[in-house]
Amino acid sequence: MKGRRALLMLFLAAVLGLAAVLLAARWLRQPATSTVRIAVAAADVGLGQRLAPDMLALAEWPAGSMPAGAQREPAALAGRVLKASVQRGEPVTETKLAPAGTLGGLSALIAEGKRAITVRVNDVVGVAGFALPGNFVDILVYAPAQHNGSNGVNETAVSKIVLERILVLAVAQEVARDDTKPRVVNAVTLEVTPAQAEQLDLARSVGTLSLALRNQVDPQPGATPGATRQSVLGTGMAPALAATSAAAPTTAAPRLARAALPPSAEPARYCIGVIDGNRSSKECL
Repeated sequence: MKGRRALLMLFLAAVLGLAAVLLAARWLRQPATSTVRIAVAAADVGLGQRLAPDMLALAEWPAGSMPAGAQREPAALAGRVLKASVQRGEPVTETKLAPAGTLGGLSALIAEGKRAITVRVNDVVGVAGFALPGNFVDILVYAPAQHNGSNGVNETAVSKIVLERILVLAVAQEVARDDTKPRVVNAVTLEVTPAQAEQLDLARSVGTLSLALRNQVDPQPGATPGATRQSVLGTGMAPALAATSAAAPTTAAPRLARAALPPSAEPARYCIGVIDGNRSSKECL
């Protein structure tokens, strides 16, 4: 009985060993995956920076999954400017590079046919510091009420969105788009077309600018007629307020005058009750 059990265990061990040998041989016969050497970033490099030889390195990459536009010669990338940030070990592709001959800095980030214009902001206008490079904003202008004395025309105060989906290129002197923390700055640089640059320059000369942060992927236009005093307070509300404020000085003065006068005081009188039998009377001095 014990002999049969030992023979069975030896047989199973032989079968399993043979299976392991066959699997290993099959795995060794598989063709080796071919690789190529491509240029990758040797360190984290921000957008707008000019590439130097020490910023690049060669790395083995599977030939079947090589990124489109990958470069094989780091020397050919020296002096090129990045228009997108790259992390260490990330392939440096042609889509992340500005055209050859582009100087570094903000000018490398401006798209063809666009312009960069800077507007002054504060913690309120700049959306509490949440308008960061790479975000899109709408630009509002508030124009105060004006009176044209020559023809007697009154222009009511109005707030209107004048530009939509404007790309923020930089805040202050920073163009990095990897930071998500709010930054309160005093200037924001925007990417606009030449026509939008003219509109923005006129808008900031006639009123106060504000930025409205919008969703990154929302393409819907915000077509609005603008907000006026009448549309915010309601029709007829503004004239009523004006009439009330105009009548206030004339109605308040009598009230103040009456309040200032002392109340009429009657002279003090002394009274004596007189009882005569079953009659009573009252005499006052």
